[in-house]
Amino acid sequence: MSHTKEIVQRIISETIEEQLKVITISPVSGGCIHNAQKVVTEKGDYFIKMNNASDLDMFKTEYSGLELLASAGEINVPEPIAFGILDGQAYLILKFIHGGPRRSSFWDDFGIALANLHKNHQNDRYGLSYNNYIGRLDQFNKFSEDWISFFIEQRLEVQMKLAFDNGYIDRAYLENCTRFYQKLPDLLPVEPPSLLHGDLWSGNFMTGEEGQPVIIDPAVYFGHREIELSFTQMFGGFDRQFYRKYKEVYPLEPGFENRVEIYNIYPHLVHVNLFGPSYLGGVTPIIRRYV
Repeated sequence: MSHTKEIVQRIISETIEEQLKVITISPVSGGCIHNAQKVVTEKGDYFIKMNNASDLDMFKTEYSGLELLASAGEINVPEPIAFGILDGQAYLILKFIHGGPRRSSFWDDFGIALANLHKNHQNDRYGLSYNNYIGRLDQFNKFSEDWISFFIEQRLEVQMKLAFDNGYIDRAYLENCTRFYQKLPDLLPVEPPSLLHGDLWSGNFMTGEEGQPVIIDPAVYFGHREIELSFTQMFGGFDRQFYRKYKEVYPLEPGFENRVEIYNIYPHLVHVNLFGPSYLGGVTPIIRRYV
């Protein structure tokens, strides 16, 4: 029995059922951070992510984020089972999602579900009670009653400072950004905080066994829903019908298309700090346009 199978068997035994036998494990591709495995057992299939013990908080916050999304009851997510550390390995266990062909109403269902999720205004402040992660980067969620302040201080400024520390931008660039921030109150509308997936791009949704949309790998917080919809457009992969149905259920303020590039400064900066300065091409022209 391989070392990986030994650890997986012990994780299953200690968190789900002591006598539950692992039949097969197989690697799952697609992730770039963790070691991911599909685990077939006598009583169902599981998805297990593993990494160094220092990554436990990433698994803890993903578990909590999935719980929060599931509690809204509006959109499908993998069921979180457990997280912890065993023999120096941090792990997260989810129910395995068996993919299937998309049903004909997939994009309608997805747009409606996301709109209804965004109608979740159970929190009257922007942020979250804990910090989490966007990719491997820290995402700070200190509560704020003002969306513009939250967007500037905990999304843009954090990533700009990190880009500066990484040597990707200089002090003059930061000063230009400060002038840009002063324009934002006149450019961005204000709405009540919505529950957001937080990292919704084409790589973070899949089709479930019954052809339904399922969202995965969240970076949840309560924020302005336009930032979520903007991110869905950054790399494409979402059908027009998705947006059409979304807007039928939860119409957007006029001029949204003009704001997409502003909101997408945040994920572009995340990519700058994860993958290098080539992604500044999605940031610099927008800032120059407004300053």
